[in-house]
Amino acid sequence: MPLIMLTNDDGVNAPGLLALAEALGVLGRVVIVAPDRDNSAASHSLTMRRPLHVKEIAVDTYAIDGTPADCVMIGVNKVLPSRPDLVVSGINPGPNLGDDINYSGTVSAAREGTLLAIPSFAVSLVAANGEECRYPVAAAQARILATEVLERGLPANTLFNVNVPNRPAAEILGRRYTRQGRRLYDNAIQETFDPWGRRHYWIGGGTPHWSEEPDTDVQTVLVGYVSITPLHLDMTNHWALRELQND
Repeated sequence: MPLIMLTNDDGVNAPGLLALAEALGVLGRVVIVAPDRDNSAASHSLTMRRPLHVKEIAVDTYAIDGTPADCVMIGVNKVLPSRPDLVVSGINPGPNLGDDINYSGTVSAAREGTLLAIPSFAVSLVAANGEECRYPVAAAQARILATEVLERGLPANTLFNVNVPNRPAAEILGRRYTRQGRRLYDNAIQETFDPWGRRHYWIGGGTPHWSEEPDTDVQTVLVGYVSITPLHLDMTNHWALRELQND
C-alpha cells in the first residue's frame, strides 16, 4: 500500500487539505503533516531560530508550528513510519500561477519533497477572492495525477505545479502540460495610517496582469484546462550560460 504524505500552507484544518485527504485515501495510507496555522506566501523558508513542535491531533494527522517546508522535512525524516511514495501539497484556495510560484508555500512544500528525492506535486484551485471553492473537483484531478505518478514516477529533480479551474467537473476541458507564465501586479502595496498618524504598508491585492501566450499556465487555466507545469530544481538559465561561456 503506498504511503502518501499530505501538507499545505493554509493550516492543518484547511478544507482543501481535508478534501485532498479524502480523495487520495483510496490510493493508500495518507498521513497529514501540515502547519498549525496559515503560512501563505511563506515560500521555501525554514525555521532555524527556535525549536519546532509536532502535535498529533488525530490518527495520521500532525500539526507543526512551522512552515510548509519544515513540515515536509520533519514529516519525512521524523514523523512518518517510513519514506513516503508521494508528497502532495494543497489544495490551495487560489491560484499559484506565473510569478506566484516564487512566493508560494504550497509549491515550496512540493519542492522540498523533490529535494528529498520523493515524487511530489502541488495543487491549487484557481478561485477568485470570495468565490466558493470547488475542492472536490480539484481533489478528483489530484487523485488521477497521483495514480499516474505512483505508477510511473516523475522526471528526475522535477515537481509538478497543478492549477485547476474553479469550475464544475463537466466544464473542465481536460489537462495540458504548460510552461510557467508571468503574473505581475500593479498597486500591490497598500499605504495605510494608524490612529496616531503613523504610516504603514500592507502587501497584497493589486491589479494582476497575465501572460498572453497560449502555452502558459495562466492562459491554459483561463480557457478551462487543468494546467500541469513541470518545475525543475536546477534554476540555471542554460541558454544564458552557454552564451556567456562563448563570449
